[in-house]
Amino acid sequence: MSETRATPVETLDLTMADHAALVRAVEALKKVTIASRLTNLLGRQMAALTHVLPERVRSAANLAANLALRSAMAAALRSLREGRRPASSRLHKAALAASGAAGGALGFVALPFEIPASTVLMLRAIADVARAEGEDMADPQTALACLEVFALGGRTVADDHLNSSYFAIRALLARSMSDASRYVIEKGLVDEAAPFMVKLASKIAARFGVALSQKMAAQAIPVIGAMGGAAVNLAFLQHFEQIAEGHFTVRRLERLYGAAPVRAEYERLRTDALARGPEPAAAAAQPTG
Repeated sequence: MSETRATPVETLDLTMADHAALVRAVEALKKVTIASRLTNLLGRQMAALTHVLPERVRSAANLAANLALRSAMAAALRSLREGRRPASSRLHKAALAASGAAGGALGFVALPFEIPASTVLMLRAIADVARAEGEDMADPQTALACLEVFALGGRTVADDHLNSSYFAIRALLARSMSDASRYVIEKGLVDEAAPFMVKLASKIAARFGVALSQKMAAQAIPVIGAMGGAAVNLAFLQHFEQIAEGHFTVRRLERLYGAAPVRAEYERLRTDALARGPEPAAAAAQPTG
């Protein structure tokens, strides 16, 4: 039965640089949740909200996630037609900080307007990461992979107990991603309202809403103010940029070495990292060849 096993990555001449990149990707994709990141930023008030989020925040987050993802999908598909290069990282951060400042200053009432705008800005930053990892920005699959990051970044502590790893989440989205990509290629359309697109957006929004509820709770804290709102948005951007770096590193290695071997080595590194506990995976993992 040995012939059915995936070829170990080390037999494919994985370079030291690529192995180190995969180690960093494992670490990035198993990092702290957005709730933990915001708790570190805002302290006790956020910690209390993290454990018991008001139902109105959860409901508003689900609605906002769907609206935000529809806006982001429209922007992603429009970029295929226009071939427009996203703004620089500095401009992304400045715009997100300004958006978050408005949300923090005006409170809950501003969030329905602020969240779609900030989500599109984050998409531009995610697209820059994809480009840096060699993705073809004219390929519909790349645009959809950028949107996929919003689902991957919605991980919760409960996911660890359910073993909902990076590849498990990708598998949940795979059919919808494939259908949406085929629709765009075959029809030559950039219609985010098409049924396949709506279905994919809903699946991503179901997970993105988890992260979004934490962001909304943070920005709704009465004393957060404009500076706190800006800090929340920057933390949110940093979280999803980190997820994007891991995601598009894995995709680059899959193009080079094949999906099955990369997944096998990723899972080996992930299992080792979880067994070791909280210390950085990069300190202990080295090429095995």
